[in-house]
Amino acid sequence: MDAAGASGDELAALRARVAALEADKAAARPPHHRIRSFCAALLVVIGCVLVPLGLVASWTSDIVGDTDRYVQTVKPLASDPDVQAAMADRVTNAVMEHIDLPSLLEGVAPEQRPLAAKALGKLGDSLESAISSFVHDRAQDIVASPEFETIWTDANRAIHTSLDRALTGSDEGAVKIETNTVTIDLAPVIERVKERLVASGLDVAAKIPEVHTDFTVVRSDDIGKVKTAFSLLQAMGMWLPVIAVLLVAGGVLLAVHRRRTLVAAALGVAVAAIVLGVGLTVFRTVYLNALPATVSPAAAGSVYDALVRFLRTSVRVFATLGVLIALAAWLSGPSRPAVLVRRLWRSGITATRSTADHAGMRLGPVGPFAHRYRTWITWILVAGAAAAVVFWPHPTAWVVVGVALGLLFALAVLAFLAEESAGAETPPQGAARV
Repeated sequence: MDAAGASGDELAALRARVAALEADKAAARPPHHRIRSFCAALLVVIGCVLVPLGLVASWTSDIVGDTDRYVQTVKPLASDPDVQAAMADRVTNAVMEHIDLPSLLEGVAPEQRPLAAKALGKLGDSLESAISSFVHDRAQDIVASPEFETIWTDANRAIHTSLDRALTGSDEGAVKIETNTVTIDLAPVIERVKERLVASGLDVAAKIPEVHTDFTVVRSDDIGKVKTAFSLLQAMGMWLPVIAVLLVAGGVLLAVHRRRTLVAAALGVAVAAIVLGVGLTVFRTVYLNALPATVSPAAAGSVYDALVRFLRTSVRVFATLGVLIALAAWLSGPSRPAVLVRRLWRSGITATRSTADHAGMRLGPVGPFAHRYRTWITWILVAGAAAAVVFWPHPTAWVVVGVALGLLFALAVLAFLAEESAGAETPPQGAARV
């Protein structure tokens, strides 16, 4: 047998031996390890499933429990073109229902009324269309003015409690649920339009009585079920996301292979958040398609986007955070790419330290201190970054990325200081032989 054949046989035998050793290792694995792995996986899965529900519960509690947060959420709608157009149309229709065209003759001299009445009869729909256009222009002026923004903001701040009552089903108020619809009364806007019409010369508008008409905020055929689910989510509030995070953390701590479990758990959290984001987009389409013809789809879409804006921000935060944690855990592992990245990191730090040494930079006692307590300082920095994300008021994905980059820079500085100390403490080879 030639040398190549002998080498092939030796390689095959070596592979067989390695496979046998792996099989023996798997067979010798203690039973409690399998139990731990199962329980860890179960905790992680339950935690990931609860992440979307936790985000929704937190958003629900936040929107209803904080008046300023609610006003901040709906305030942009006052300047939204689609909402303004829908409100102008709704106000115009309400005003036109109370304008009697023959009453326009009251301002005409008695001897000219027959001729004017004949002219009105010939004009017919064209006159009504002209007046309707005139009223719509005045309504559009009102809803596009800074005055309307003030009306909108003050009204939403005042009705926040009523909105809470409407969604929880405890009571009714300025915001009410009727026929599966959450509506806001536009009477104050109509009053402003009446004043503007009279000022523009349409005196007949002064005879319009107080008109109450509604602007639809939310409509659903299952509003009763929504109210029940809303009450449940509001009761859970901030506890559900905390429970979800604790379950995931417990699963990681219980796992036999913690690094691998941490990577899987972090990616699971990110995927769960992304699934919620996709669900919000799909539900938006389903919701708008189910609206009646009398509701403006564009305005309803703007309202929906405004209400779920901060929920989508939370989705991006959890998705970004999950990916960053998984990446950090993977980079600390034994895989060849991770090892290569760490070597490049250390090489860069070492090169920077060497350049600083040649430039005459000395750190005194700072370097030895950083070298001695490097592990403790690292965990303090990580804990500080985590606390910054947790206690940041309504963080965004960019805040998470910024905190991660800040942590990375701090770790680089720490590595530089510790490397400087290590270089300073290592005696030259010549000195070792003395």
